[in-house]
Amino acid sequence: MNTQQLESFLAVAENLSFARAAEDLNITQSAVSRQIHALEEELGTRLFHRTSRSVALTPAGISFYKDAKNFLGGLKVAAAKIKRHSTSNVQILSIGFGNEIDCELSVRLLQECRKHIPELHPFLRIIPHRSILNLFLQDEIDIMFGFHDDAPSRPGVIYEELFRAPVCCILSAEHAFAGKEAVEAQELYEEKIVICNSYSLPARAAVLQNRMERHFPLGSVYYCDNLNAMLALVKAGYGFGVLPEMKWNDPGICAVPFVGVEDTFFGFSYKENSPNPLVKKFVALAKRVREKK
Repeated sequence: MNTQQLESFLAVAENLSFARAAEDLNITQSAVSRQIHALEEELGTRLFHRTSRSVALTPAGISFYKDAKNFLGGLKVAAAKIKRHSTSNVQILSIGFGNEIDCELSVRLLQECRKHIPELHPFLRIIPHRSILNLFLQDEIDIMFGFHDDAPSRPGVIYEELFRAPVCCILSAEHAFAGKEAVEAQELYEEKIVICNSYSLPARAAVLQNRMERHFPLGSVYYCDNLNAMLALVKAGYGFGVLPEMKWNDPGICAVPFVGVEDTFFGFSYKENSPNPLVKKFVALAKRVREKK
């Protein structure tokens, strides 16, 4: 995903016409179509309903519109600030997250950055995992947070672990199993399960979730497409979910580790030869913070 694709998407969404979007962008209509097609291929969904007479946003396109507009708006604001303060000591570090929960997990490290690297101005982006990965590989993201199993395995890309996270059964605090120290998967087969079909679900949790799903009748399964929706359903008592243990500030949710499931690790990826000098400072500080735990 790149800014040209997002600009084409917004132009078509606001004009509901590929021809008028092409005029606004001063490019050919076929170029706009190629950008939209590539974006839809990457996202794995249709953003527009097209006929010979009309263009309309799909539900996915309506949902994506706000995020795309906010992202490009934030990018323009950041670029303007950089130009305006080019002679100052302000230095931007672009940090990517696949979801809001991962962003919350980075707060302590960002607090340390504020204290020890005052010139660092973090530019945080919360975008679906596949898109964040592409931005990282295209050098538009300096640091990418996430779980180890989902980190890119590429030459020159280094993953730094921050903490260990056991894979847990996520429950309402009122659930009968909430006070257990650990739980085996088969103990839950008479319960109800919340299945999260999202790339934001860490790989190790997704494997266990999908393996367990086969043991539940359809009437005992609730589906959702993002982590926040999963947590809302769990908290409301619809069923349990499968996630690595995270630091929720919510007394309505508890996590009970699964027996016999390997822990995963939360941390961040960066490029060894990143041209941004802040990356080395950030990594060095992260290592010091980790060693203090």
